Amino acid sequence: MRASRLVSLLLLLQARGRMTAQELSTALEVSVRTVYRDVESLGAAGVPVYADRGPAGGYQLLDGYRTRLTGLTTDEAEALFLAGMPGPAAELGLGPVLAGAELKLLAALPAELGGRAARARDRFHLDAPGWFRDAEPTPYLAALADAVWRERMVEIRYRRWKAPREVTRRLAPLGVVLKAGRWYLVAGAGDEPRAYRIGSVLELTVLDETFGRPDDFDLAAFWHTWSRRYEESVYRATATVRLTEAALDLMPFVFPPAMSRAARAVAGPVDNAGWRYTAVPIESVRHGHIELLKLGADVEVLAPAELRATFVATARSMADRYRIAPHRLDLASDGPAPLPRTADG
Repeated sequence: MRASRLVSLLLLLQARGRMTAQELSTALEVSVRTVYRDVESLGAAGVPVYADRGPAGGYQLLDGYRTRLTGLTTDEAEALFLAGMPGPAAELGLGPVLAGAELKLLAALPAELGGRAARARDRFHLDAPGWFRDAEPTPYLAALADAVWRERMVEIRYRRWKAPREVTRRLAPLGVVLKAGRWYLVAGAGDEPRAYRIGSVLELTVLDETFGRPDDFDLAAFWHTWSRRYEESVYRATATVRLTEAALDLMPFVFPPAMSRAARAVAGPVDNAGWRYTAVPIESVRHGHIELLKLGADVEVLAPAELRATFVATARSMADRYRIAPHRLDLASDGPAPLPRTADG
């Protein structure tokens, strides 16, 4: 394990140049003290690694030094072919490039590794969009990805959910993200980066002007923080409910993750009637009505009063609608199509 980590440290310095002990610690998921020991071990083994002191300092290899320790392990070769994502790559305009790279990689691998890597692609497949979702049209995706690569400013006309619905923005594109089958552009707009749904871009102009990409910008870290903050920010109200244990167990399957997590985290103990009380974050009365209806008769809304009144009106309306003569029921009508089932149900 330590030998593998030493090789990883060496390859990191070769690929990225100067890195601080903290950056190496984060990349290798070890303590800074372990990094110090590993660097000393590399030096003792004859690897020309040296340290620069000061705020801009760090470890780096002697100029011109390169190691040939780049052989892939079996697991690494298999993982590379699982990471290809041919569908998203094609949407980005990189389908032929990815196919060509895979062919070259297969040709360069030893026969045993090549065979195992190809079998991984045959046995695993990524289908990112959710059920019953058509692919979202993204006619400007490839052009935006190209602007990200070339660090070119763009101007977009964008459709958003609040008024005014259509706005024009001048952006510095920093990256693209695929989230649950939807593509997003992460771009600098004023003081801090923001995310824009690429399917909502109505017009795009790639400008001649270039921009300087921030040295400290980390796309993955930004997306993790932004997406969690977005999930939490959309819920502006709370519904107080009582519900059965079955409804609480059903929440992760029918509610958005942030909504389910928050409601389950504050659920009270089971009372004598077998019910539990909790607070469910909602965007609005209308949103709460739609989401909580998914739990059927296993939930009762207690507050806010407007939401409870909406449920009362819905229950009365449904009772009146279904209070009809039996001869009027169309028993031959088909129900909704079920989700595909796995072999074990």
